[in-house]
Amino acid sequence: MAEAKTNAMRMLDRAKIPYQVHTYTHEDGKIDGVSVAQKMGQDPARVFKTLVTKGASGGHYVFVIPVAEELDLKKAAKSVGEKSVSMIHVAEINPVTGYIRGGCSPVGMKKLFPTVFDRSVEGLPTVMVSGGRIGCQIEAAPGDLLPLVHAKTADLLLG
Repeated sequence: MAEAKTNAMRMLDRAKIPYQVHTYTHEDGKIDGVSVAQKMGQDPARVFKTLVTKGASGGHYVFVIPVAEELDLKKAAKSVGEKSVSMIHVAEINPVTGYIRGGCSPVGMKKLFPTVFDRSVEGLPTVMVSGGRIGCQIEAAPGDLLPLVHAKTADLLLG
């Protein structure tokens, strides 16, 4: 039986963007990005997590970075022309994006928020992001994925 499509998959289908679905078990509760990459046997540098922030001006911004890395909030704010950005509270994820924590995809959110991928995505043939639910990742070419969500790239990582 085929799994039900998520918003992210429907959006990729509509745009005729090729992608691969990867699933992983999550009954153990380990849904952090590094655990997900390990469960799928993937290099954590190719598996990206989606972080939703709120800017000083009140707007929401989406940052997509490798799972083993940390977002530099100063660099993130600068990349979107904000004075500052802060992570939104877990309780806000669903009302803002339509997704839940651990299943938040940069593709197919309720609204198209300004989205920035870490620059490290530029050298990758494909990248993995959440497929829109826990236990599901989608793999696609950055050259297809970024234009779909009108994303740009910037240096976003701490360190």
